[in-house]
Amino acid sequence: MQFLILAYDAKDAGAPARRLEAREAHLALIAKYKASGNMKIGAAILDEAGNMAGSCIIADFPSRAALDAWLAEEPYILQKVWGDVTIQGCKIAPSFT
Repeated sequence: MQFLILAYDAKDAGAPARRLEAREAHLALIAKYKASGNMKIGAAILDEAGNMAGSCIIADFPSRAALDAWLAEEPYILQKVWGDVTIQGCKIAPSFT
């Protein structure tokens, strides 16, 4: 099942520093899941000034439980970078695959 994850960074003053601190571990984990076929596409959400303010990911997992297992180890979750996460089922259009 494919999922759209919209994850906006926390709004507190320490959030940008936490993002930078967790970024390498986040990218390494994403690369692992991309290699296994779970991560389809990802992008940074930018604020009006062009600064990273969140993440947009389309992922493919066999179940919501499998998606939740990834989230349980995701550094941006563990280090409280993402403050508002929305998950919705989706389907990538055939013309984009």
